[in-house]
Amino acid sequence: MFTFIFSIIALILGYFTYGLFVERIFGADSSKQTPAYTMQDGIDYIPMPWWKAFLIQFLNIAGLGPIVGAVLGAAYGPVAFLWIVVGNIFAGAVHDYFSGMISIRMGGLSIPEIIGKYLGLNVKQFMRGFTLLLMILVGAAFISGPAALLAALTPEALTKNFWVWIILAYYVMATLLPIDKIIGRFYPIFGLALLVMALGIVGAIFLEGYAFDIPELSLGNFTNMKSNADAYPLFPMLFVTISCGAISGFHATQSPMMARCLKNEKLGRRVFYGAMVTEGVIALIWAAIGMSFYGGVHGLNDAIAGYKGEATIIVKEISNTTLGYVGGILAILGVVAAPITTGDTAFRSARLIVADFLRIAQKKLTNRIWVSLPLFIIGFTLTQVKFDIIWRYMFWSNQVLATVVLWAITVYLAKEKKLYIITLIPALFMTAVVTNYIIIAPEGFKLPHIVGYIFGGLSVIAGIVGFWLFLKKQKA
Repeated sequence: MFTFIFSIIALILGYFTYGLFVERIFGADSSKQTPAYTMQDGIDYIPMPWWKAFLIQFLNIAGLGPIVGAVLGAAYGPVAFLWIVVGNIFAGAVHDYFSGMISIRMGGLSIPEIIGKYLGLNVKQFMRGFTLLLMILVGAAFISGPAALLAALTPEALTKNFWVWIILAYYVMATLLPIDKIIGRFYPIFGLALLVMALGIVGAIFLEGYAFDIPELSLGNFTNMKSNADAYPLFPMLFVTISCGAISGFHATQSPMMARCLKNEKLGRRVFYGAMVTEGVIALIWAAIGMSFYGGVHGLNDAIAGYKGEATIIVKEISNTTLGYVGGILAILGVVAAPITTGDTAFRSARLIVADFLRIAQKKLTNRIWVSLPLFIIGFTLTQVKFDIIWRYMFWSNQVLATVVLWAITVYLAKEKKLYIITLIPALFMTAVVTNYIIIAPEGFKLPHIVGYIFGGLSVIAGIVGFWLFLKKQKA
């Protein structure tokens, strides 16, 4: 219980201390005009109040991620609390802040273009395709998953494919219409609903006695508590399982969307860093209830095995039990509406990435349609693939993108002669994580864990050497 409470306090303090430190390193300037005014087009570049931009950013980056990922990550034990706090403050929130603020300075450009400016043309060309694929994978996953749940909750005549078409139709509207028409109006409401749901879970934790079953992080508990720990080592599996709430590359694709809507650079810490810290709090809450609801971490592991890894079922069960009728409604919102609101912004980000790459102005509706149509066709095709396959590859791809973005920010800081160590260390750590993971994971090369550790270590050495050569070249 005390580990959980201290973790939340640490995140909040991190926003007011390290967040301010990061803002000063960037040099946010309230006198600079933002793209919301200099490039205002009534479609994607529209000035918004900071609170609305914050709630949209929060829902864009959150969705189902900090709920499902945290519940699955809680199976590793209280060490999950440590990863959420440290990963969020020193990696994830920094990653989100800089990806948004650099985008503001570059006229609201999407993340592949930013990566290309600092890591070179070849990397840019690869990341254009890689990021676009990730956006379509996210969009497809968040069509298929909610459609299956809606089919289970409605009469048999309303099949999964019926709901796929309904969700896809909504995605088309949200992607093509001006950002203030659907996203600007409804996302703040859904964002508040997610926060209310989390507060309800906190109330249940303390009022219904679950707090006493939350394990403390101690030397004795600083271990991998997952039931099949040999197959799922703490490093790197935990750091890929809990991405939203700690660090997630998907967030870097969303930050430029709000970078086009912020009225003042000084609001960036509230919107980008603040939304990530808020997501971290949500992840801590769901990790805590996950570890305690079934009587402890071992009970959670049994539940995950019993439900064959379907964390959404666990989320519904926890919500219905702890929050009653209202919880049932909020559970539907959490496992259906939240992923849908992530999927539509994934497709919108994909449209912006293609438009930036091809330099197609998006003011005309016909231009937006021609850019978006192939994306929706590919996305619909992917809904016919098994959901768990899409989800697994999306997990790893997401952390690869986060790693590349951290390297791009590190180069940016070095070129600007600013304190690059704040992103260099997270970049090296995440390089080891994604390299190790793809070597040992079932969807990767399936090699022995020792091989993964060796390649992870070599990747860190390669990163250090490569960055040292870059610094040497810069100095020359």
